[in-house]
This record gives sequence, C-alpha cells and structure tokens, in this order.
Amino acid sequence: MKSDTLYERSRELMPGGVNSPVRAFKSVGRNPLFIDHAKGSKIYDVDGNEYIDYVCSWGPMILGHGDDRVVGAVQKACENGLSFGAPTEKEAILAERIRQCVPSMERIRLVNSGTEAVMSAIRVARGYTGRDKIVKFRGCYHGHSDGLLVKAGSGVLTQSVPDSAGVPFDYTKNTLVAEYNDSDSVSKLFEENKGEIACVIVEPVAANMGVVLPEEGFLKFLREITRDNKALLIFDEVITGFRLALGGAQEYYGIVPDLSTFGKIVGGGLPLAVYGGRKDIMPVGTVYQAGTLSGNPIATTAGIETLTILAEEKERGLYETLEEKGKLLADHARKVFGDSVWVNQTGSLLSIFFTSKPVHDYASAVASDTKKYAEYFNAMLERGIYLAPSQFEAMFVSAAHSDDDLKATIDAMSLS
Repeated sequence: MKSDTLYERSRELMPGGVNSPVRAFKSVGRNPLFIDHAKGSKIYDVDGNEYIDYVCSWGPMILGHGDDRVVGAVQKACENGLSFGAPTEKEAILAERIRQCVPSMERIRLVNSGTEAVMSAIRVARGYTGRDKIVKFRGCYHGHSDGLLVKAGSGVLTQSVPDSAGVPFDYTKNTLVAEYNDSDSVSKLFEENKGEIACVIVEPVAANMGVVLPEEGFLKFLREITRDNKALLIFDEVITGFRLALGGAQEYYGIVPDLSTFGKIVGGGLPLAVYGGRKDIMPVGTVYQAGTLSGNPIATTAGIETLTILAEEKERGLYETLEEKGKLLADHARKVFGDSVWVNQTGSLLSIFFTSKPVHDYASAVASDTKKYAEYFNAMLERGIYLAPSQFEAMFVSAAHSDDDLKATIDAMSLS
C-alpha cells in the first residue's frame, strides 16, 4: 500500500512520521492513511480509497472540502501575492465579519493557530489584571504552549506538573487545574488563591477528551465567580466557534465571556486564528504579540468567504440542519449499541464513548474502553467511514454530508 510506504518514508524524516500526534493512528493500532485529495463530504487516500469524512480537518470544513466559492476566492487572491508582512484591507474586513457574528469581540488580533491565540489571550488577561495565576480544566486542551501543558498533581488541584517533557515546572506552577463541570473545584481554587487568579479558561463545550457538554448552570457559574473575583473569563472556541452557532458557544448558551479565542473555521481551512474581547481589555502596545504571517491575505480571504457564506446559509436554516444531522447519527448510535455506549452530541459535534456510564468530565471520559473504540474505528474504516483515530476526539458533521452519506454511515454502524 502506498500509505504504508509513505509512512515508512516519513518516519525517517519526522518524529513519529507525522506532524501532529493523533495522525499517527497509534491508539487504533494501525498505520495512518495518507490523503491525496478531498471534495465535499469525501476524502480519498493515496491508494484510491474513498471515505465519508467525519474528521473534516478537525473541524474547519463545515462547508465540506474544497467548497468552490472558498477555493475560487483563494485562487483569485493568490494572483496578488501570498504574503506582504504589511496591513491589508482584508484584515479589517475579516475583523468586521467576526465582530458582526460575535459581538463580544469588540477588538481582535489575528494570529496563525489556536495555540498562538490562547497563549496571547492568557498573556492579555495577566497583563490586564496584574495577576499571574490561571485556572484551566483537566481534559480541556488549549494548545501546546508551555504553561498549558499540565495535569493535576496527585490529588492536589492547586499544584500542576508539566504534562510534556521539555516543559520546566516554573512554566506551569501558576496554572491551576480544576475539574470540568465541578463548580466546587473552581470555588476551592479561588478561595485558596484570593486576589491571585487572572483568568479562567475553558472550552465551553469540551471537545478534546471527546465531546463533553457543560452541565446546566456550569458556564453561568464560571461567569459569576470570575466577575465576583475580578478575574477574566476566557472561552476557548477554537472548535465551537462558528460551528455550534454563527456566534459560537457564547451565542448557543447565552454566556458572554471577557475574552475569546477562535480558530479552525475562521480561516476556512487555512492557518488562521483570532483572539479578542472587550475593548478596554485588549491592549495597544502594552502586551506584546507579533507574527509576520498573522492576518496574511490568503488566509483572510478564505475566512471572509467562509463567514460570509455561513451568515447567508444561517438564514436558510444551516445550523438547524447541522443539528438534525448530528442528532440523527447520535440517536442511531444509541439504538445500535444500546447500554454499551454513551453518546454526547450538541449541534454538529458528537462523540461515541464505549462506556455504559454517563460521560460528564475527564475521569468519566477516560474510563471508556479504548480497545472497543479501536475495533469500531477499524470496522467503520473498512466500510468507507473515516472517523477520528482516537476515542477522545470529536466527530464533525458538515453541510456537505448528504442524506445518502448519513444513510451509508448508519448502515455501517448497524453492522458493528
């Protein structure tokens, strides 16, 4: 197989043979597929196999792969040059589009990745509050910057240890780890660190331990406790932004954060992310951030076109349709697997956990049977369905997934 040959070649050139760990397919016990091209809801590997794709480049392909409108706009933009390292009108146009969709984003900065957006937003929060400590949640992923690659110490929420080699403890000592959906764990951290916490950062819908939904009142609690303690609330909407709703999870749940980070869809599939929030918080020269490729004209073109299409399609019921598609797949998984799985779904995001117990936090997510998921993944792949090669990732539904695609997916599930 060409994929196997390419993998062996890549292993000699790149650590693990890949440029992002989940692509290695280690948790599903096989070599990765190397992709040649994609269109609409389909993805095609170098061996000529066709798959219905529910990874969607980990979220940004909400319109499907190779949308002609986005590709056409990008091709035209390329004729004028790829990067200038200087301001362009497109940066302002995209910023205006984002603010129209997400009113809390009064002032923004464009960057190149979700990791960069989160790193910068936290720096802004520290600069604004004059405090060093931050609160994150176990199982919520916010990129691979040093201060966020942490896990809880042995039973002690107020201490964190690096979760990766090469990260000094001094970089993580100000990162406090709470439990997602556990208000008491957050209250305890604020009580023990009075006047020292700059911000709480959270995925409003956790999507990096599989999809885990916020329990009723949890996000409202975070809004209240941060406000009461003069700390900032940061929503990491790198995955949920423009996907749960045009205004992201903050529109979907009706909670307004102080700062937000967006990625994935905002670049229409090209490297682009954004952070921003209240005008009085976002700095003008007081908190440093820079990037030669930030807001480059090709990525901003893709972002403008994508958000414009999403705004138009919203009026035609796009988000309601995506929700229906996600619910259809989730309901069928529950029907097929019964009590042997727990399915979380919201909008066009869902995860099938191979556990009979409810999944509402990190501990309940990692209790899932990863061997059974690997068996399920491989069975579905053999039937032409491309899922995330890890139990702890999301399944993404796009506008390009047709009724025939959904039926084929349901039929494949029914054989499991």
